[in-house]
This record gives sequence, structure tokens and C-alpha cells, in this order.
Amino acid sequence: MPNAPASLPRSGYTLPVFACAGAIAALRQLIDAGDRPPSITLDLLNPPQPAEIPINQLAPLPDGSVLAITHSDPGDNLDLTRHTPLWSVVAWGSGDQIDAIQIDGGEGIGRQITQGNAPAIYRYARELMAHNLTPLIPSGKTLRVTIILPEGRALGDRTSNAAFGVVEGLSLLGTSGISAPLSAPGQLDQSREILRVKAARYPYLVFCLGENGLDLAIKLGINPDCRVKTANWLGPMLVEAGQLGVKGVLLLGYHGKLIKLAGGIFHTHHHVADGRQEILAACCAAEGLPLAIVQAMLQAETVEAGLKILRDHDGAAVQRVYQYIVERIDRRATAYVHAHTGQPLAIGTMVFDRQRQVIASSHLAEGLFDQVLVD
Repeated sequence: MPNAPASLPRSGYTLPVFACAGAIAALRQLIDAGDRPPSITLDLLNPPQPAEIPINQLAPLPDGSVLAITHSDPGDNLDLTRHTPLWSVVAWGSGDQIDAIQIDGGEGIGRQITQGNAPAIYRYARELMAHNLTPLIPSGKTLRVTIILPEGRALGDRTSNAAFGVVEGLSLLGTSGISAPLSAPGQLDQSREILRVKAARYPYLVFCLGENGLDLAIKLGINPDCRVKTANWLGPMLVEAGQLGVKGVLLLGYHGKLIKLAGGIFHTHHHVADGRQEILAACCAAEGLPLAIVQAMLQAETVEAGLKILRDHDGAAVQRVYQYIVERIDRRATAYVHAHTGQPLAIGTMVFDRQRQVIASSHLAEGLFDQVLVD
């Protein structure tokens, strides 16, 4: 695993890295039955550095393919995939196979319902495997790689994947091989340091919980230098901003995360607290929606499902409820900062859905948005 000083949280690797390492080990044994590597060193591409991954088990299967098993290590992250096994099954491709490497998703790899049920194996994972496997494939051969996550279906039910159109498993997601410990306590100190640097340059900042918010901020025309990735540490980061004398913070995030702040939850990791459907139901009740809709919110599997119920019921109701939510987030976040610092901090909230379409912006958010646009 990547090394870090004792005072810093330890980084790990993302799921595609373990899947790729297993595929390399399996291919090596497919080529030479006597080749049983205890570990695999591969090029991460992003960042361009090597990584050594232990191979836990390796065996030929009766159909002529080879199975390699690795175990995920995301580093010092509060990550539900920690130690989960990844199975990489490698076989020679068929005679009519066009691509040199065909990558399939087996049990536990989610399906993208918005992409014709394609396996949730994204660009970085495919590029990583192509880069590391292609030089090993004998001339005239093609390869079929199947990635299996035996625990993926059960773990996927504990994530918000369904809100982003991925069902029945986990994604091989990520744009980098390094799993930065954004949810580990030690990471908060690093995030605070980044915030201090940006607060010294800009009076107005944009707090983004994750990659979706960071990407959408650019598309909305927001100055990239004004963005601060908070991960789940919204409360401490808002307090830090108040103490640093920042004039205003625009919260930009997926509604299924930021809605927690409307309920007074300022650490948004699901291991700490949830209650999202309950908060959505309470906000519907506050806006006078029928009891049947409030009950439907409580029974919805996800807040994204709840949003769909609202949209099907009445488009105007969506605007009323979500306007109530973002204004409530503003009030609760402002009170939270004042309670901890005694300092005023203007906080505005902008939430988006799984299609990265903005659902609602608070009145303060509209003014703050103008302050953080590219000049």
C-alpha cells in the first residue's frame, strides 16, 4: 500500500486496481501453469506509479479459465468494501472476438440501468486492464476477463448506487488508482490546510462533497480555484471557514447527501448517521403535502426514489419541498457555525439530482453563486 507518515492517514487502492492485479496473475498462469505469483506489480496509470498487490488465491478452473482472488484495501477509509474479495476470471477469447480484451461483469458487479444494463465497469478500470494486460497477451490470442464481487450485491444495497442508476452490485469506479482517505479522521487536518490556503485568497468558496459536485461546479462556470472538496466533514469545515473569516460558502452537492444537514446532521457519512427519508418526509409534511405522500417518503428505498414519487405527484410540489429543504439547510448550517465560533458566515445551498441537474437553490445561494463565477 502507499506509504504515509505516521501522523497522516494511510492511502489504499481503488477496486479497479485489485481487479486488474488479479487478472494479470490469472493471465500469467493461463500462459504458464507453473507461474503462481504471490503478488503482482502493476502500473496505476493515474498516478503513473507502480503498485504491488498481494494475490490471495490462484487456481485453474475446469473450463480452462483461471481464477485469481484479491482482497480490497482502501486504506484508512470508512469504506464498506474493506477486505471484500474480488475474483478475476481470465480465459482465452473466442475466435470471432473483435477486441483484444473483452471485459465482463459477473455476480456482484452492478448493472447500469440507464445504459442498457451494461456492467458498471468504468473507463479507468478498462484502461488500467488494457494497459497492463495487453503486453502479456501472446500473438494471435484474445482475452476474456470476468470480474466477480461475491459480496457486491449485498454491499451495493448499503450504498446510494441505485440513486445513480446502478443496481444489483457495486461499480468498478474511479479515475485514479489511489484511494485517498477522505473519510478517515486524519484527513480532516489536510482538508483544513487546503481550506486555509484558499480562504487566504478568496472571500467566497464552494464546498463540494465529492467528485460529482466538483465536476458540476466547472460546468456551471464556477472558478475551479474556489472549490473545496469537503468529503463528509461538512460541520468541521464550515466551522473552520467561519474561524478563518470567510465571507460566504456555497454548498453544492447531491441532494441525497446534503439533505442530512436539514436534519442537523453535519457529518454525512452513512456510518455516522442517516435519516434521509425521514428528513424528506418531515419536509413534505412541513409543506402540507398529503399524508399518503409523507408516508410514501418514509417507505421509499432512497431519497432519489422519493424525489421521483414527488415528481410523479406534482412538479410544483418538488419545487416547494426542495426550496424548503435548501432554505432549512442554510438556517441550520448558519446556526451551527455561529454556535461553534460566534462568527457570522453566509451559507447558501444548491442541490442536484443523479442526472446532475440542479433541483433547487436557496435565496442566499443565488447571491453567492455570482461571487464564485469565473471572472
